[in-house]
Amino acid sequence: MNGFWSGRRRGKSIAAAVVAAGLLVGSLAGCSGSSGSSSADSATKGTVNWWGWTPEIGVGKAYIAAFNKVYPNIKVTYKQVATASYDAAIRPALASNVGPDVFNMAPGGGIGSIAAYQGSAIDLAPVVQKALGSDWKSKVAAIGPVGLTTSSGKLAALSVGSTFAGSVWVNPDMFAKYGLTPPKTFADWVKVCSAFASHNVTCFEQGAGDPGFNMDLLHAIADSIKPGVWSKAAAGKAKWTDPTLVQAMTVFKSMFSNGIIQKGALGVQQYPDVNNDFMAGKTAMVMMGTWYMQYSTVAGATAAVSAAGVANAKPFPIVSIPFPDVTGAGNPAPLFGDADYGLAVNTKSTHQKAAETFVTWLATNEAAQQVVANSLNDISALSSVSPKWSDVTLVDQSSQQSTLESLIGNASKITEPRLGDLSTPLGQAIGVATASVAGGQATPTAALTTLQSSAKG
Repeated sequence: MNGFWSGRRRGKSIAAAVVAAGLLVGSLAGCSGSSGSSSADSATKGTVNWWGWTPEIGVGKAYIAAFNKVYPNIKVTYKQVATASYDAAIRPALASNVGPDVFNMAPGGGIGSIAAYQGSAIDLAPVVQKALGSDWKSKVAAIGPVGLTTSSGKLAALSVGSTFAGSVWVNPDMFAKYGLTPPKTFADWVKVCSAFASHNVTCFEQGAGDPGFNMDLLHAIADSIKPGVWSKAAAGKAKWTDPTLVQAMTVFKSMFSNGIIQKGALGVQQYPDVNNDFMAGKTAMVMMGTWYMQYSTVAGATAAVSAAGVANAKPFPIVSIPFPDVTGAGNPAPLFGDADYGLAVNTKSTHQKAAETFVTWLATNEAAQQVVANSLNDISALSSVSPKWSDVTLVDQSSQQSTLESLIGNASKITEPRLGDLSTPLGQAIGVATASVAGGQATPTAALTTLQSSAKG
């Protein structure tokens, strides 16, 4: 797997037990797909094989169990393929006549790329229109169809939910222990980290050996300086040598020398290293995305702390804070994201109607989307659905629920992509640029000049 796209990988979801019994789900009638469908195909009966790199097996089984309460005669089998192996497995499977009926697809040029596999997917626009009506786009988070629609207008997959990067997560217990307050500005950030350092405590840990998460950090800095320039550069409408991006890369570089980013960061990966250190209470802050919400729950936090090697794991109430204001200009806190994954229906499937029923149910039905929302792993694809907090057991409801609601509310309005507008070569070039600057092999201007040359090529 290309190192840049490892940013699509995240920690294990702890949402396997999120499905409540007796979900009440309205009937969904799948509509016919393309030529792969057989005469025996049925929207309410059949066998559907689903391949994906996510969700985790337990979550996938939970989704299927809930689906079968409504469609007991459609047997869905989920096969989770390791992220690093997904492309190697799905490519020949889709080329054959015995591949999966449903498969995961992602925005952008990385794992499960829409660019690589959209030719094997039927157009799901008629399906979602039948489920939600002609105004269906007004009922779903815009980030979903934006990243899963081809240049020719085909809706190649349906988003189950989205994830967003740009936020910082803190351990409030560590801040309270030393009488400190989470930073709101870049100057605050430097002072807070200096204070933690005086106690020999790691302030903010970054897996700088992971190009994907370096890109998230640089992207957030750029958006804090001047929103929109990053996306213009990704689209070829601005140069990577734009003054805003030079300033962002300069700030990024400074974080390795001003005490914000820990020493030796280039030898550290965001997963598992940084994740485990944060969950073990060894660092006060990390930059992670909305997928980290799952560790706000008692079950999720306890499992994560235990997985980090802490004996007799006791969860602590992680809290999300906006990315600190880099320039003091008061620009909106940056968030950017994509559909976590989309579900596509194979053009060669002989069970297309049954597959459409499953895909449409999971992506568009309110009860199904409530399951997704309550897991706090993805932000639901349906705009009308948000977590039902009475069914979610947080570590500390009083300190966490309001920040989670704010994060979800802000993310639901975002249309700026995280990975969806980046080709594989461009992603690799960004990774090289950030690593060369962090390691001192190139100045910010030189690295961005090289990046611009790669983008033009």
